[in-house]
Amino acid sequence: MRVEYLVRTENRPTIIFLHGSLGSIELWRDFPYMLGEMTDCNVLVYDRQGYGKSSPFTTIVRNNNYLEKEADVLRELWVKLQLENVILFGHSDGGSIALIAAAKYPAVVMGVITEGAHIFVEELTLNGIREAAKLYETTNLKERLEKYHGDKTSDVFHAWTKTWLRDEYRSWNIEHFLPKIACPVLVIQGANDEYGSEAQVDGIVQQVSGKAVKLMIPLVGHTPHKEEKAIVLEESASFIKKLLSDPSDRIATP
Repeated sequence: MRVEYLVRTENRPTIIFLHGSLGSIELWRDFPYMLGEMTDCNVLVYDRQGYGKSSPFTTIVRNNNYLEKEADVLRELWVKLQLENVILFGHSDGGSIALIAAAKYPAVVMGVITEGAHIFVEELTLNGIREAAKLYETTNLKERLEKYHGDKTSDVFHAWTKTWLRDEYRSWNIEHFLPKIACPVLVIQGANDEYGSEAQVDGIVQQVSGKAVKLMIPLVGHTPHKEEKAIVLEESASFIKKLLSDPSDRIATP
């Protein structure tokens, strides 16, 4: 695993950024640094195994609980780094991992921000993945991804597509974790997200136990932090500042 601390100062919370199914440290660009500056928080970004400059996958065959396993790896990381107060910012798969981690390890997680997170499988998601698979074969998508994943690119791509398009994966669902999430949650999604509908957002907002804020951004797809960077920075910073200034916000609503 490759881990990068952009800032580390004692007695500050740490925002941990969790990339999506094709993501990496580099693909976040300067977004983590900017959000850290705006909120006076430490920032930690890392490549999960198989991605970016981390070690290759042991296998691209994944069980339905692979995202829960990644949440457990995340917990091992913050234990190793002796982090006690973290805010999770997860995109796509990273958003799902953030939700699971907040449910399983509530003592450490102060708040969660998700972008395009999934809690169940939709036909819209599968159609988007099928379209991505066609683009991988017919356009320069593979070459573009190789800039970030090198010779691991095929494994990264096929681990994603083959897992989600497998018949057995249609039953994947993490809604049972949501009531265990007591911290505040900001749920961000583009209104034109090609990989998930607003039902994903509503499912999170309605089922978590903590305070939840819904943010749908018009005319935006699956990567709001790139497509409408200023809006996502502003809304995320406002959410985090309120979280840090008002301890009552960290308590679950009845």
